[in-house]
Amino acid sequence: MPATVQRQGPSVERPSSSGLADVVEMILDKGLVIDAYVRVSLVGIELLTVDARVVVASVDTYLRFAEAVNRLDIANNDTSQGLPQMIETMQESGARSKTRGVLQATEEKVKEKLGRGTDRQRTAKGDGA
Repeated sequence: MPATVQRQGPSVERPSSSGLADVVEMILDKGLVIDAYVRVSLVGIELLTVDARVVVASVDTYLRFAEAVNRLDIANNDTSQGLPQMIETMQESGARSKTRGVLQATEEKVKEKLGRGTDRQRTAKGDGA
């Protein structure tokens, strides 16, 4: 029986062409994350906050990313005032200012009345003496 011998010559292995499914699988596995957190403040007053995350990844990949960069819970780490807190602070400040003004005006009136009353008493004593 003759044996057939196949010779394998040098062959070139071409990389398998990546289809769309392979690309999507790689992106979901590795993840593509565009993460932006921008805060615009003027004299300590927060004017604008932009917190944007564009994520193309599997849930596991995103959760690993968020945990690694401490982005799971932004609100609890934020110490800035929001609009309601800022308005409340302004109202409290305005109320204190108005109260202080009323008290100062009352003090001036009391001093004025007491000062005139003392002058009248002195004048009356001087006339009767």
